[in-house]
Parts: sequence; C-alpha cells; structure tokens
Amino acid sequence: MAAQKPEVRSFISEWSVTILMLLFGTSTLLQAFVVPTGSMENTVLIGDHIIVDKLAYAPPGAISKHLLPYTEVKRGDVIVFRYPVDLKQTYVKRVIGIPGDRIHIVDKQVFVNGKSETEPYKVEIARQTSAYLNNFPQVTPDVQIYPRGLDMLRDNVVNGELVVPAGFYFAMGDNRDNSEDSRFWGLVPRENIVGKPVFIFWSYDAPTEQLADGNINLDHMLDLAQHFFTKTRWERTFQRVRPYPLN
Repeated sequence: MAAQKPEVRSFISEWSVTILMLLFGTSTLLQAFVVPTGSMENTVLIGDHIIVDKLAYAPPGAISKHLLPYTEVKRGDVIVFRYPVDLKQTYVKRVIGIPGDRIHIVDKQVFVNGKSETEPYKVEIARQTSAYLNNFPQVTPDVQIYPRGLDMLRDNVVNGELVVPAGFYFAMGDNRDNSEDSRFWGLVPRENIVGKPVFIFWSYDAPTEQLADGNINLDHMLDLAQHFFTKTRWERTFQRVRPYPLN
C-alpha cells in the first residue's frame, strides 16, 4: 500500500485541527442559543438566535485572568442560565439583584437597595393586575409559585424586601408582565449561569411551539423552506445584546 502523499497528510492534519478547534470553541468558549419565548421582548425576540460568551463569567485562573476579559455578574446584565427547576432547559433573563441586594416592587416599579430603578428596556402590560407580581414580595402570592419560589419568600424576605443571599441572583424578564422569572421559581444559583449573550447572528419569526423543545421540528423546517427570506428579520443580524447598568 502506497504511503500517503505529504500534501494529503498536511490537508487532513489541518482540517482535523480546525474541526477540533471549532468543537472546543462551541463547547467551551461560545455557544449558539435560540430564544423560544417572549419573556425578554423587546431586547430579544422569539426566534432570535444568539451567540453566548461562556467565558465571560467563568472563574479566572492564575494566568488566564490577565489575558481574558472575565467579569463579575452585574445588575443589568443579560444572562443565559440553566433553569433551576429543570436543568435541561436554558433561560435568558436580566439580572436585577446581586448578592446582598435588597429588592422590592411597588406598583410595578423596581427598587434596589432603596433606590428606584430606571428600566428603559422594560415592557409592561396594563391588563396584568396581579397584586403579588406588581408589589413583590410584600403581598401574599395570588399566582402559582413553584416550591423554590416559596422557599425564597420564606427564607430571604426581611422587612418586606427580598435580600439576595451569597451565591445567588435575582433575575427578571424585560417583558415584565409576561415573564416567568425569579418571582415565580426563586433565585438563580451562580453555578447555573452559562454565560453572557453577545449578539444575534440570525433572527427568524417563528412561534414558540416550533422552537421550545429544542429538537428538529418538521413544521419549522417546512416553514423555513417556504419563508426563509421573508420571515428572517434581517435588520437584527449581528445586533448586540447589551446590558443596562442599574443602581
């Protein structure tokens, strides 16, 4: 059997390294994520495909901390995290409270450490009239709360304010009245945070039911084949997902 020609071996080696680097990058450095619900509208929309920086909040090493832009999770950051109730699901929300913060809501207005927050990204629905959601956590829940949420209300509310404990974050959707968030299921553990969404690489106008389960959906594939050019939101391509600094 004749030996492989040097140029053939070189070609195979180069592509092997390229594929390995791509796999490493997509599993360790960056990850693609599709938004299946409208809880973060209008910051991100249903059908936005975003690139998530998985190193942004990673614990820095002795050398890497000098080379890579690690940051702490800050108020106003948009984060991607494993849903505490079901770790197989991935959520995207905005951080409203970091460890040590005191949070309460009065008539839909968020207060952090006694200061009223300006939230230009926030979307409100007038017909949402839940006393609990609009005046969190000072009112007895009048909506269904998960056990983790009830534990939070029992263990972390002091003088009518939620006090965020060490190692946890309070997160809410920008579509404030159409978001199942920390008010329902409790705090986000630090170890659940996957990373920070950087930009939208593709946005397609598809309904939640075609995107929610994460598997190949035949209706979605057919829809793509018929309407790719007309339902792609071209103006959102490469749009940044930006944080907004809170108090």
